[in-house]
Amino acid sequence: MPMNRAHRRLCSSDKWARTTRDHILPWTLDGVRLGDDVLEIGPGYGANLRVLIEQVPRVTAVEIDGATAALLERKWGDRARILHADGAAMPLPDASFSSVVCFVMLHHVPTAAQQDRIFAEAYRVLRPGGVFAGCDSQPSFGFRLLHFRDTMNTIDPAGLPDRLAKAGFENVSLDLHPKSGAVRFRAERA
Repeated sequence: MPMNRAHRRLCSSDKWARTTRDHILPWTLDGVRLGDDVLEIGPGYGANLRVLIEQVPRVTAVEIDGATAALLERKWGDRARILHADGAAMPLPDASFSSVVCFVMLHHVPTAAQQDRIFAEAYRVLRPGGVFAGCDSQPSFGFRLLHFRDTMNTIDPAGLPDRLAKAGFENVSLDLHPKSGAVRFRAERA
């Protein structure tokens, strides 16, 4: 995983799982209809996945790191489909999910071009009428410290609507969290 030891410890902690359950997912998914078949790109250690499997009938998670995908399979494989794959080139059929989500992971994608391929793949696997929703952090002093010797390629909120539209999405919206400054986005496939 493109994370240092302190970052891995935080993201695999119960404290982070509670933060995602109580704050990140409720804010990110407020008003979003996930539907019956959700794809999560980049679940990491599964903090979001454990919440999603309680909310929707079917969840598929695509994780690029092999060891982490194996960990997710051991923990959640009886309740979710876990795939070891790249979110920028997913081995999934077109138009197969009611929603696609990603939470606080895009800044771990090393280049804007790879992020754009993830957006294009999210569009490809999304059913017509489905929603792509997610959030990501914005740079701050503490965020930069946590990412020392990590991959940290944050999303510029000003350019995100155009990037999602270029991938094919419509009705793109985004806003910033009033306290943390994190960016939340939603986009639809017509």
